[in-house]
Amino acid sequence: MLIAKPRVSEQIIQGIRQKNTLLLLSQAGTIRFIPMSDCVVRIICTKADCKDTKEPILPKEAFAQWSFAEDDQYISIRLAKLTIKINKKTASISYYRPDGTRLLKERDRDSRTMEAFQSYRMEQAGKITHIQTADGVKQFVKDAVRVPDKQLYHTRMHFEWQQGEALYGLGQHEEGVLNLRGHQVYLHQANRKIAIPLLVSSLGYGILMNTSSTMIFSDTEYGSYLYTEAVPQLDFYFINGEGMDGVVREYRRLTGKASMLPRWAFGYLQSQERYESQKEICQVAKEYRKRGISLDGIVLDWCSWEDGMWGQKSFDHSRFPDPSNMIQTLHDEDVHFMISIWPNMDPKCENHKEMKEKNLLLPFSDIYDARNEQARKCYWEQAKQGLYQYGVDAWWCDSSEPFTPEWSHTERVEPALQYEEYKRTAGDYLGEEHTNDFALYHARAIYEGQRSEIKGSDKRVFNLTRSAWTGQQKYGAVMWSGDTAASWETLRRQIPAGLNFCASGFPYWTADIGAFFVKRGDYWYWDGEYDDTVEDPAYLELYTRWYQWCCFLPIFRGHGTDCRRELWNFKGADGVFYQSMLRANKLRYELLPYIYSTAGKVWLYDASMIRMLAFDFPKDAKALEITDQYLFGESLMVCPVTETMYYKKSATGAEKQENPSKVRDVYLPEGCGWYDFWTNTYYEGGQWIEAEAPIERIPLFVKEGSILPMQQPVNSTAEIVMPDNLTFTVYAKKDCIYELYTDDGDGYAYENGAYTLETYMWNQSEQILRDSKGREVDRFRVKVVSAYGKVSK
Repeated sequence: MLIAKPRVSEQIIQGIRQKNTLLLLSQAGTIRFIPMSDCVVRIICTKADCKDTKEPILPKEAFAQWSFAEDDQYISIRLAKLTIKINKKTASISYYRPDGTRLLKERDRDSRTMEAFQSYRMEQAGKITHIQTADGVKQFVKDAVRVPDKQLYHTRMHFEWQQGEALYGLGQHEEGVLNLRGHQVYLHQANRKIAIPLLVSSLGYGILMNTSSTMIFSDTEYGSYLYTEAVPQLDFYFINGEGMDGVVREYRRLTGKASMLPRWAFGYLQSQERYESQKEICQVAKEYRKRGISLDGIVLDWCSWEDGMWGQKSFDHSRFPDPSNMIQTLHDEDVHFMISIWPNMDPKCENHKEMKEKNLLLPFSDIYDARNEQARKCYWEQAKQGLYQYGVDAWWCDSSEPFTPEWSHTERVEPALQYEEYKRTAGDYLGEEHTNDFALYHARAIYEGQRSEIKGSDKRVFNLTRSAWTGQQKYGAVMWSGDTAASWETLRRQIPAGLNFCASGFPYWTADIGAFFVKRGDYWYWDGEYDDTVEDPAYLELYTRWYQWCCFLPIFRGHGTDCRRELWNFKGADGVFYQSMLRANKLRYELLPYIYSTAGKVWLYDASMIRMLAFDFPKDAKALEITDQYLFGESLMVCPVTETMYYKKSATGAEKQENPSKVRDVYLPEGCGWYDFWTNTYYEGGQWIEAEAPIERIPLFVKEGSILPMQQPVNSTAEIVMPDNLTFTVYAKKDCIYELYTDDGDGYAYENGAYTLETYMWNQSEQILRDSKGREVDRFRVKVVSAYGKVSK
């Protein structure tokens, strides 16, 4: 008969306070509690001893304002805003608000498990193959020889979520899920996927895993847990943010404040795959100005380099004979220039040769080693000498995963297999402990490099990049959702993807308007539904709705392949789609004072620009599940149209719908009133309504108690003068205030206090708006929207 071997006991034998750390000892190992603030605790679990092998994400001063106590059953740690109880018999941890309300509880038995394993590194590459994909030429190693590297752990933490609790975050995912309860999420990087190890609860707490490896979240029949793939120890932060805003704020206090982007980054950016020449780029910018369409930037996608020199950070002078003159011509039109650069370089190009000679490439790879400081400096020096010296304003760090094995398949593989394939591929090159963090160091190379220049303080870093990891928000990074395929289903899924990403602590996110792929190709990812592209009115309708939605994202950018993306290519037979996009473009620029002020509060207050409804209405059960509405800043609720109203796809092409319904259902969260932005009609919260949604407008609502700063339409952000030319629309039935953030719009003087925060106060009884000095704002600059006269229940 087999004999069961008893497990090593988890029972706490002793609790010891060592300065500002609490050690709990058992036969199984050590749990180390390190309070970081009055609401954040770092927790480290080790098997053999209490040795800490990983520093806090950012160095912080020791926090000493806490106490601990012990009775027969529990050891308790008390902070001003958080209480932690540890069951002495099982070592299970529970977290509470100071009033005793439970936030989270680990399961009672085997709440945390750690399994040691031997990790490996690649010593010999074997056969190297190159595969051409729509994401560029990808290198793959077959039959690699791997040798032992270090001992690491698979870890798992089991939780008991509360009834009605919703869970969000963990980055950007494609499935269209907002509330992660009842789902499994694989946290690895991919073309259309960004893994971020921050889980956020509607109860106002968060768990930040201090790891760089792949992870799995599960709330399924297999259990409710967080699993880390390859770590030296179980290491995480528990945050009681007292709300989702507080979780994001504490996340940034731990990992770094989000840096300000230049003001022009919030205007419209025109891109496509791809502009071929200096002449073409200048002509496109000139045409925007000729047509009076507002524009702030134009983007040069891949292949700025000479043919066959993939990843070389220089211009092909046969197509771009005078880069300085090209960029100056754009600047003369108040248009900025962004260029695509890649982490991988063809062996024939000079950038690759230099990296290889200095041993700065990943082993057996054409990708530079971004974790290596010297490699980062070399990468920046190459970018400076080949591109930045000509006046480049911004960077597009494409393929920053930088491994996308899923794109080597003709058909899409299962999610679990994608996870395993990525883990194995990235692990070979980066080490199993660091499979998810390449993008963080890649962004750091650009940020630190540009800021090290003599005039580095004059031009803010703006880096559009496809992947991210913990702390990357401090490097001027903007993420986008990757190379999506055009369909209404994709559009519907993109909205919760962005909402969960921004709930993960990152403020700046965007998407390719109209999706990257429009046609249907021979690979699984080239899966658009519109082979006739701009000749198909069904695609024009989809593109228009996509454009209207992206008007209310932090970054507003058109991009894609299969057809040209300048607005005038989307006219259609009667021009209604083009005119609708012009209206959205105009509205974006009218709202730029509000948008830029919101961005200022991202830096100043660690706020969020796009906010799922759970941020502001955590007690409204309906709001917790809304996947297609969100707040843009503190006042505007955006309700994108995500289904066709004009043209239906069929086997024979687009069919015009007869008398289609041009409304969408909108939920107005409880707790405040709402104004229809277009009609000024007032609605009580806590109800569903039908909102008018003709093609020329997106349903948009303003929260009661808001003051909305706006301006007259302009050609670019260079024409904005704040606050002198602003008008203020007041949506209130009582006194309210608004803080307007302004600064120079570029450079880093704001870090040293060179900004203005002007408070505007509305007095309902006097019907007067005053600034912070008590001066009345000119009445012709104030518009009051009353709740009386246009009331709907």
